[in-house]
Amino acid sequence: MDVRQFIKQHREDWKQLEQLVTSLNKGKKVISGDNMTKYYRLYQKAAQNLSYSQTYFQHEEVTQYLNGLVSKAHNLLYKDQVSSFKQIRYFFSTKFIGLLLEQWKFVVAAMLLFLIGALGSFLAVMNDPLHIYSILPANIAQGVDPERLGSNAGAVDSSLMSASIMTNNIQVAMLAFAGGITFGILTVYLLVYNGIIIGALAALFWHHDKSYDFWAYIVPHGMIELTAIFIAGGAGLLMGYRLFVPGLYSRGYQLKQQAKRSVQLLLGTIPLFIIAGIIEGFITPADISLEAKYIVALLTVIGLILYMIIGKLKFAKATTNSDSSSQYSEKRR
Repeated sequence: MDVRQFIKQHREDWKQLEQLVTSLNKGKKVISGDNMTKYYRLYQKAAQNLSYSQTYFQHEEVTQYLNGLVSKAHNLLYKDQVSSFKQIRYFFSTKFIGLLLEQWKFVVAAMLLFLIGALGSFLAVMNDPLHIYSILPANIAQGVDPERLGSNAGAVDSSLMSASIMTNNIQVAMLAFAGGITFGILTVYLLVYNGIIIGALAALFWHHDKSYDFWAYIVPHGMIELTAIFIAGGAGLLMGYRLFVPGLYSRGYQLKQQAKRSVQLLLGTIPLFIIAGIIEGFITPADISLEAKYIVALLTVIGLILYMIIGKLKFAKATTNSDSSSQYSEKRR
């Protein structure tokens, strides 16, 4: 069979498939029922014709035509036609978790930097409480009174302290992400310094035998808040690392590519900060027992773990389906 006979024999089927693709792209029809059966049959035949053409007519124009037709038909057939709400839900329930799984080392690195700062300041203030004034910003150091924590008189101060820490953490998260453009230097500084603030406060309250009370006011919103900061910091470290070690690509190209992932990681922390803000506003200053606050913290940890597990399963399923679709497409070609 020569190329002219091949075209003449199958031209009508290709024409019908092309008309269907054009109509569906314009929204005139939907892929359903008999229409779906016809579309799928024509798509299969076109894919088989493409395979034959690539073997016997590799350099003919018909091969390029069929490759374009099959590609358009495949993309339309497997197009993810979901609403904006579903796309948002997919991002936060699946794609965001996938990004975390891919970049978890940078998130862990951000957490370790924070812990290094926290441990260093804790040891410094533990040895000499007066170091608190050289470590903490003046507005925080002068406004902290461990003896009033948990009392009615100190309830407002406790709430203000938590709000101050939360506001600082959100600012740190944004700056830690943006700090990636400085080759990660600013990101490292902010993570370490933020850890220093928490460590110094923890040591001060430890000196006054108020550690149990102190952490009861921190961990309910802090578990989620710090997780968000570590993710944002990891996003900044990722961008900084790719700028520092660009590999085979230019730094401009790496900045463009990694900035996309880093921005998505940062966007994924938005719900975490919202939840942390709600807890900080209603649970942290609430007149409830310290034990109840620790229970809230435990529930947030369990929630985070379940979120990660469920998201990981969804991401694995989505990846498997995507691979299967790609393999099917390649086989058909």
